Amino acid sequence: MHLALPIAAEEPKGGIAGWATGLVETFGGPGAGFAIALENLFPPLPSEIILPLTGFAASQGVLSLASALFWTTLGSVVGAVALYTIGAVFGRERMHALWAKLPLVKASDLVRTEEWFARHGTKAVLLGRMVPVFRSLISVPAGVERMPLPLFIGLTTAGSLVWNTLLVMAGYWLGDRWDVVGTYVGLVSKIVLGAALLAAVWWIAKRVRGRKESRRGE
Repeated sequence: MHLALPIAAEEPKGGIAGWATGLVETFGGPGAGFAIALENLFPPLPSEIILPLTGFAASQGVLSLASALFWTTLGSVVGAVALYTIGAVFGRERMHALWAKLPLVKASDLVRTEEWFARHGTKAVLLGRMVPVFRSLISVPAGVERMPLPLFIGLTTAGSLVWNTLLVMAGYWLGDRWDVVGTYVGLVSKIVLGAALLAAVWWIAKRVRGRKESRRGE
């Protein structure tokens, strides 16, 4: 039985919601999982649209709730492992070689980052799955630092299951108002990105000022 899944009036049918709707209608749970795997690889694809829409689809009988949670979590893990693999293939030596060529950075900065990840990597991978954008990026340093793959998969599965359950269930309960979830989660994403941008600007300004002061002291 094929059920047409309506999408929010303000979301164009050719947009992300329309694309995700087509995947879920055509392939069910695997379609939702594929969309979330791509979202992990390409953070601009918003899980705050895909996951609530999948929950709404479950409420309409297009797929079961268990299928929605299983496939979206599997998609999160597959996407994260792909990014982990990129980090592992790139490797620590290449990272240090690339870092040495970048302006405004010191080798000690990367060493401190590695030390921080060694101390807090498990928490970062687990809790990072619930932070927009960061949940994709954290997989790369986990690969570079060669976090044990079973541990990485376990943490990724646990964190992704919590995040996916929250957004899928929100879409399930809100029904045709599922798009409200995207409004609030999208705001959080913008705050996270804004904070990261401000931190980057502050860090660069500090580096530039430090170089100027060291040249004056010569």
